[in-house]
Amino acid sequence: MVHSTKSFDRKKSRFKPQPQVLVLCEDSKSGKRYLEEAAFHFRAKAQVEIAHCGVTHPSGIVERAIARQKRFDRVFCALDRDTHQCFERAIDLARPHPKIKVIASFPCFEFWLLLHFGFNRKPFRAVGKNSPGDLVAKSLREKPNMDKYQKGKGINYFAQLLGEPFQKAKALAPKILEDVAISGEPNPSTEIHLLMDEFETLSKPQPI
Repeated sequence: MVHSTKSFDRKKSRFKPQPQVLVLCEDSKSGKRYLEEAAFHFRAKAQVEIAHCGVTHPSGIVERAIARQKRFDRVFCALDRDTHQCFERAIDLARPHPKIKVIASFPCFEFWLLLHFGFNRKPFRAVGKNSPGDLVAKSLREKPNMDKYQKGKGINYFAQLLGEPFQKAKALAPKILEDVAISGEPNPSTEIHLLMDEFETLSKPQPI
């Protein structure tokens, strides 16, 4: 029997190659651990590298993203506004680079965790020696089962808050951004839900 050479051709994939994604964050433990666990949960871990890049200020993180972007299809920088003086400079540095997207939290990542417990638009302002970020963490510790929260602890809060609390945060974060657009006041708000959406998209084959 004569076989056509075409019958031996490998079938072309019906799906796009999975993009290579880099996520850089300033928090080496709690925030980084949360994002790693989220990527794993959505089965996006193979396509996502989450790295604490050795610097803890926004502009330094974006500079590292710019230096590394050639190896990736998309780069996300999870930045806390808090009291960083170079936050606006970081936004300006990222703007000319289409691959790089800033995921901003006002004042910090912990506000995303706080949204798991309900709506909040009361601004967090520095009081005495406490930064806005310190006060968000303090509010978070007042929530059920969060009394021992510390930013530097590598506890798996993603698993702890998964389910209804997680869905609540995903629903509230965009509504808060809508209010930010109207009021012009970003404190408090977060874009972490956009990163969760990205992880979820990475977990699904994308047709060509």
